[in-house]
Amino acid sequence: MPTSTSHPAAHGRSASAALFEEARLRFPGGVNSPVRAFGAVGGTPLFIDKGEGAHIWDADGQRYIDFCCSWGPLILGHAHPAVQERIMSAVANGTSFGTPTRLENELGGLILDNHPFAERIRFVSSGTEAAMSAIRLARGVTGKSKILKFDGCYHGHVDALLVKAGSGLATLGTSTSAGVPEAYARETLVLPLNDLEALEATMKQYADDLAVVAIEPIPANNGLLIQDPGFLQGVRDLCDKYGVLLLFDEVISGFRVAFGGAAEYYGIQPDVMAFGKIIGGGMPVGAYAASAEIMDHVAPVGPVYQAGTLSGNPVAMAAGAGQLTECLKPGFYEDQERRTRRLVDPILAHAERKGQPLRIFTRGSIFWLAFSEQVHIRRSSEIDPDSMAYFSKLHAALLDRGVYLGPSGYEVGFVSAAHSDAVIDASVSAFTEALDVTFS
Repeated sequence: MPTSTSHPAAHGRSASAALFEEARLRFPGGVNSPVRAFGAVGGTPLFIDKGEGAHIWDADGQRYIDFCCSWGPLILGHAHPAVQERIMSAVANGTSFGTPTRLENELGGLILDNHPFAERIRFVSSGTEAAMSAIRLARGVTGKSKILKFDGCYHGHVDALLVKAGSGLATLGTSTSAGVPEAYARETLVLPLNDLEALEATMKQYADDLAVVAIEPIPANNGLLIQDPGFLQGVRDLCDKYGVLLLFDEVISGFRVAFGGAAEYYGIQPDVMAFGKIIGGGMPVGAYAASAEIMDHVAPVGPVYQAGTLSGNPVAMAAGAGQLTECLKPGFYEDQERRTRRLVDPILAHAERKGQPLRIFTRGSIFWLAFSEQVHIRRSSEIDPDSMAYFSKLHAALLDRGVYLGPSGYEVGFVSAAHSDAVIDASVSAFTEALDVTFS
């Protein structure tokens, strides 16, 4: 397994560097999503040619243990047979029809049968589209225009939701995006997490205009911000009190912490849920779901319009059905928790022995490294700015030891079912060495 002395990544990434120079002539910043540019950590972005199991291979042929997992959806790991076989079978019949297919029924049934509050689902092509459509639905159902979100929670690059929106903007050092009119922002109320008093005061003030409260029930796009026990239930109770819909954005937490996501994990029922690419085995897909009463406001049976040529794409539906069927096997999520603890606990023990200021926060198979002495970090404003500099050093040291994390200290990591005990133990060795380099 890779070590600091044997892994060839420590000796250069010339093919990735050449590809990046070429890409910079074609794409803004050389990438098609900002965080990929490595601006937050420095160095050359990895250009990946292949993934298998817990590993990825870059353009130079170097292998890495992958804890990014395409930003979360690859809960089975790369190129899992249950997903690949379904994809190949679907592709053999065609890639897109623009019509209903039986595969939509299969995946829709898998999801709805395991989310008791949800009776209808609509497939879209991304998590951003799911959140955008869920917001439009909430406005259509209630006849109200304002939305309320929380500082640091990310709901995709929707104009109305790109206000204090999490890791992407935080990585770039901005609080909103150019090109978002002030009129859009005025319809969005933003509050700090973990403050029920502020939430009630705001909901009371705007009750006649407020359509929906949107939240990541496990905020995981600006660090992993674990909330006080009772906060999420308090949000639910206040929404009930003031007649406001509650939207759980489960693009990250859905099917990750439990098959039923954070709603199952915490036992709290939202009015609407948004899902992302984990439901498609990493293919471009998203969905939103709610009760029949709410979802029957969506066209063609209701007045809330939403459409998409690739919505319910058969290849994505097949991939998702293959993945989620595996996730439903007995003990799957318990095994994920065990793998995550096997990774995290010895790293924390090493840091404590060495006096290194490291915290690792976890929920299910999601983890986040924070270079801090704080026992709890519940808001993005509580993240130590120095943590990012430490993370940059750690990221480089891990790459040299054959371990890949997402290239931003605000991003979380993910453990997959493909991370065997041997892979995790090798990762622990790489992490502890990299921490010693970081603090040397």
